[in-house]
Amino acid sequence: MIRIKKQISEEMAAHASGNPQLECCGLLAGHQGVITRIFPASNSLASATAYEIAPKELFQHMREIRRAGLELMGIYHSHPDSDNKPSTSDIDQAYYPDVAYFILSPRNDAPNPVRAFAIQNGKSVELDIQIV
Repeated sequence: MIRIKKQISEEMAAHASGNPQLECCGLLAGHQGVITRIFPASNSLASATAYEIAPKELFQHMREIRRAGLELMGIYHSHPDSDNKPSTSDIDQAYYPDVAYFILSPRNDAPNPVRAFAIQNGKSVELDIQIV
């Protein structure tokens, strides 16, 4: 299970809806087992099927997370035109095995627009999301 503040979940969804044709992305941080901050990022690939946070922006966000006394707890991105479950490339590029990977769907017909996964050793397991 992963715990997240309601406002942060809503901000992620708004980020995904802001430009629904392209994948959005960002980092999630918190403390004491609850995600309390969002760090929206630019998708340097500007793609509908892939995302990447430019190294300079990634390092800037990581420094800010450390300065705030928080820990990286999640990474999020959207899937504009496909199911919001990990793709092969999402699994291959899951470089942070101890964080939750949130995948959002900006589509109005998405049955579950926000999902989270643990991705480790080439396997993904869906996590229950608890809004607090």
